[in-house]
Amino acid sequence: MGIRFILMVNKQGQTRLAQYYEYLTLEERRALEAEIVRKCLARNEQQCSFVEHRNYKIVYRRYASLFFLVGVDNDENELAILEFIHLLVETMDRHFGNVCELDIMFHLEKAHFMLEEMVMNGCIVETSKTNILAPIQLMDKTY
Repeated sequence: MGIRFILMVNKQGQTRLAQYYEYLTLEERRALEAEIVRKCLARNEQQCSFVEHRNYKIVYRRYASLFFLVGVDNDENELAILEFIHLLVETMDRHFGNVCELDIMFHLEKAHFMLEEMVMNGCIVETSKTNILAPIQLMDKTY
């Protein structure tokens, strides 16, 4: 499948966005998020951005006050996922203008919509920022 989940977490460890591509109960999600966030936030900048946890490989990157964490299968290419995270941030930057935690909190539906345009059933299906943002810009025009 590839991508199993995508999390956006602030420096305090609070989840701001969570998108899962496999079924987990709420209790399992809370436990998984707590373990992963604790593990990733405790690492320093000199350590690599890949962590193995349970049967996942976690690829993460910090942008300003947000951590972007992506859980993938063990055979997934880590550098491709880092590039995906960068594309996601660039896309959000283009729409929000230097995306920050508040943009995600106040426009959660738009952040989810961008993810839904980019990833389908755990597979990356769109990488063009213009194509990703076109439906969102159409929705903005109707308001």
